[in-house]
Amino acid sequence: MTNPRQIALIALKDVHKGAYADVALDRVLQKVNLSGVDRRLVTDLVYGSVRRQRTLDSLIDQLATKKSHQQPSELRTILHLGLYQLRYQERIPASAAVNTTVELAKENGFAGLTGFVNGLLRQYIRLAEASLDPLQLPENPVERLGILHSFPNWIVEVWLEQLGLGETEKLCEWMNQTPTIDLRINPLRTSIEEVETALQAEGILARRIPHLPQALRLIGNTGAIQNLPGFSQGWWVVQDASAQLVSHLLDPQPGEVIIDACAAPGGKTTHIAELIKDQGKVWASDRTPSRLRKLKENAQRLNLHSIQICTGDSRNLPQFNHTADRVLLDAPCSGLGTLHRHADARWRQTPASVQQLSVLQQELLAHTSKFVKDGGVLVYATCTLHSAENEDIVTEFLSQHSDWQIEPPGTDSPYFTYTTPQGWLKVWPQNQDMDGFFMVRLRKTNDSG
Repeated sequence: MTNPRQIALIALKDVHKGAYADVALDRVLQKVNLSGVDRRLVTDLVYGSVRRQRTLDSLIDQLATKKSHQQPSELRTILHLGLYQLRYQERIPASAAVNTTVELAKENGFAGLTGFVNGLLRQYIRLAEASLDPLQLPENPVERLGILHSFPNWIVEVWLEQLGLGETEKLCEWMNQTPTIDLRINPLRTSIEEVETALQAEGILARRIPHLPQALRLIGNTGAIQNLPGFSQGWWVVQDASAQLVSHLLDPQPGEVIIDACAAPGGKTTHIAELIKDQGKVWASDRTPSRLRKLKENAQRLNLHSIQICTGDSRNLPQFNHTADRVLLDAPCSGLGTLHRHADARWRQTPASVQQLSVLQQELLAHTSKFVKDGGVLVYATCTLHSAENEDIVTEFLSQHSDWQIEPPGTDSPYFTYTTPQGWLKVWPQNQDMDGFFMVRLRKTNDSG
């Protein structure tokens, strides 16, 4: 099979049955032999159709002569593919988008409905050519942003409460961009200059990121990551810029004992080991053995020896009590800061799942704080932009633990840019052009037992 749209349809059917978008896509791409161009097309069709699902559904509901209850779900998925190409893929001619979608309907058992498919897509084109947006939007700002940018209302409401209308719109637009790839250079194996030179020799563009001494952002198509120069030599690992900020805020020192309490898949664990020059002990704890395997692979590739693995739930590891100079709790979260990387995450999370996560986050913070020696440091971090998982967790913890206090970066720190008046750091993607993150450094002032 070599038809990119048919391949995309197979993956999308899998997603609509509950599979994760990246898993469904990987599964179908492994079974076919496509050119690089066609692989990119399939990837864009799958991720784009999932990401823009609410917008595409609204278009179908507004344009359709057959109401939604009369449309088989698979036909609706085919219409998603056609409308996604018409609305979001500028390089594909409108006629090609229509013809291939009609053909897709015919090949998948909907020969009797090809007239409906053709009519709906051509109605979209007629309106667009008349400079009329086929997508009619309500005046209510939550509904308008939710339909226009394809987010559930509750996420829009969470951001509006913190940012207001203008910044929320910018954030929604940012979250629908294709994600960038950032590298974190391993200074124990190479230098940022050496990696830049090697990439340049392969015709790959990269730029440095302010305030992050190990970060390079790749520009344009790079091909398979493992084929980039320096991968097998352990020169670098893929890690978003804002995630690199977390380990710098922890500020680990050579010779210290450090615990990464929710470590897998290990990006921050390996960064900590690099920052201590691989001198000391970094305990990497996680309750998922399969995810810890990825951590071990990366540690071996980067040639790091200070990392020790501990399989277990950090809420039940009393052997670590009062043993660590520093603890990183990069807590499981709703991931609202990384929705551009996970096409289906916006549809998987709910207010109820956020509430469940906040309970877990509170429990993890209470338990992992016991790991820290007197005078030691704990950094609490998430890749979400929901105050119930961030500010509220820290505020509640501090209200119950008088022997802990926030230790913000100094005004001379390069990371002071991201610091709020309360002392925690918050990265807003639409302003800083990196994944959304929350992080705070806490110091234990004395031992309350």
